[in-house]
Amino acid sequence: MKALVLASYLATSPAWACDTALMLTIDVSNSIDVAEYKLQTDGMANAVLDAEVMDAMIQGQVAVAVMQWSGVDRQEVSIPWTQITNEADARAFAADARTMPRAFVQSDTAPGDAILFALDQFADAPQWDRKVIDISGDGTPNAGSDTRTASRQAERQGVTINGIAIESMGVAITTFFSRAIITRDGFVITARTHREYPRAIGEKILREVSRIFG
Repeated sequence: MKALVLASYLATSPAWACDTALMLTIDVSNSIDVAEYKLQTDGMANAVLDAEVMDAMIQGQVAVAVMQWSGVDRQEVSIPWTQITNEADARAFAADARTMPRAFVQSDTAPGDAILFALDQFADAPQWDRKVIDISGDGTPNAGSDTRTASRQAERQGVTINGIAIESMGVAITTFFSRAIITRDGFVITARTHREYPRAIGEKILREVSRIFG
């Protein structure tokens, strides 16, 4: 019934509303090979199709978009803001994520620039109660803006940053994410390898839209 009421509202109003506007970002820098990129896109699709995650997104009136990022001036919105109001919306989003072409190859790693670019995208988002950026990555910066400065800007704009730290190269990426990427109200989930990414993103989306913090 709630989804039907929301759908009726969206059909009659040009300004659509949501509880959470969630920007999912994936790292496509030089450290990500073809198989690892596919793990990220398939993992994202499978997470949205998980029954528990899908139900939480529908009931939470979540709008979601996907952005790919790598180096300086290497950011792209690959899937624009999409509201998940029913199972058909979730399946369409998952199909788009699974077939999404890679935006960049052979590029540096600039998560600070990715954060700043993602912040700009909320101007095109629906009316929201919460704004969240997911940053996923497997390395520390070697180019671009300072990540701590970008994170503090997000806080000033009322945006939460959460992260998936992919520690496939044996670097303490989780520590870096905790200290320099996420906002003070955010959290980090660790994936020990890229193959753990699908589990991690499902857990993270569910935690975000269910508002289970701590």
